[in-house]
Amino acid sequence: MSNDVQILPGCVPVPFPEDELKGIVTKAKEWTIMHGISMRSKTNYNEDTVQISPFILFPSGFPRNEFNKVVNLQSILQELLHNITNNDAFIKQCFKDVIEADDFTARLYKIYETVEAEGRAQKISMLHLRSDYLMHSLSNNNLKQVEFNTIAASFGSLSTILTQYDKYILEELGYYDKVKNLPENNALTNLAQGFIDAWKMYANPNAAVLFLVMDITHNITDQRLVEFEIKRLSPQTKVVRRTFGDISTKGCLSDTKELIVDNTVIAVVYFREGYAPNHYPTESEWDARLMIERSMAIKCPDVKYHLIGQKKLQQELTKPGVLELFLTETKKVQAVREVFVNIHGLEFDEAGERTVQLALEHSEKYVLKPQREGGGYNYYDNDIKELLLKIKDTKERTGYILMERIFPPLSSGYMILPGAPNPPPLVNLVSEIGIYGVLICTPNQILINKQTGHMIRSKASTSNEGGVLAGAGALDCPYLID
Repeated sequence: MSNDVQILPGCVPVPFPEDELKGIVTKAKEWTIMHGISMRSKTNYNEDTVQISPFILFPSGFPRNEFNKVVNLQSILQELLHNITNNDAFIKQCFKDVIEADDFTARLYKIYETVEAEGRAQKISMLHLRSDYLMHSLSNNNLKQVEFNTIAASFGSLSTILTQYDKYILEELGYYDKVKNLPENNALTNLAQGFIDAWKMYANPNAAVLFLVMDITHNITDQRLVEFEIKRLSPQTKVVRRTFGDISTKGCLSDTKELIVDNTVIAVVYFREGYAPNHYPTESEWDARLMIERSMAIKCPDVKYHLIGQKKLQQELTKPGVLELFLTETKKVQAVREVFVNIHGLEFDEAGERTVQLALEHSEKYVLKPQREGGGYNYYDNDIKELLLKIKDTKERTGYILMERIFPPLSSGYMILPGAPNPPPLVNLVSEIGIYGVLICTPNQILINKQTGHMIRSKASTSNEGGVLAGAGALDCPYLID
């Protein structure tokens, strides 16, 4: 951590009086579990029970101008990604070394090549994007992008409810005047409406929206709430949940390339699995993925949008002159570039060799990242040196990128974890904000492009990883400060 640690002002003064804290925590846990801020246990799985999702007791302070900046940036980022998907030469150049080093990316790329060579059956694509940011300092232009999430961007449902919880807890404590600083969050309804819009565009009222899920789903509430919201907004829209195994054994393509599963035509496929290598334990899962990509179903996302969410593309976009290939307005280019940090590739060329030396000599200033989603894969500090010394002379190194490390300001708060002692300790927190958006388009036309909501994941400042499912991070909300 930087020697110049900065502190964000909070919403509720802490430490909170200890004689009141235990009662507030108990009430907060009961409110959240009764309103759906919950998930199934990873250590004691039972489909009949859920437990609280980790959350922060009081909303965390967040600069209003920085929040508004990334909210306004979301539609520009989605326009950028849409334009990239129309440049196959750029995508090919971007991944030419990665597919030699990373088998998972190579398999995805092969599906992309296959579908492009055959001609895409479905011209409409849907993207549910979450762009994540950390604050680099409390000075101007301080919010920096961590990554794009173009597949299975989670926690929009729970974040919507957590905003309602924060309103409740502030009013419960008598902070009525502070509620106005909680930004409205309609991530759940907006995502559900996106699926309804795509379903309507498929133009078959008997077709269904398919949620592609794992055999065992721990983050069940986040997924089911989207399904239930779709049904609330559009009762005639059928939603089904299936696995890759179901697609493999019960799915087929019709003569017109409609995807049919259990005798039901599928209009939209929403990927909540398929983003990690362990989601494809056998060839049947890869065959199912290819079947979906070949089909007439609208994919959220299709394999091309999945690929361009990988770290390598993020690195390519930081190179001078690259953004200008895809955004014609100078203001948009400047707005996107402002949130980038330096990212370096590790190819076997002069620049790649400099990157290796940079990482070995100054590992504390960087993060080494593979082409993976879902968290838990990154390397820091001495772990960077140990890995690079093993792989620096092998192709494997080209599957990684080296990203400038972001040293965010801290806040103080109470992390509420399932099964943890009550009252909880006061800890220093680091908060990462994610902005959601929905994009529906054809190659030639953007049909829907909007920002749809937000979320914050906060973690203890001593933790490098912040996954909520893993218990290292917790759901949080922004309390906007001027």
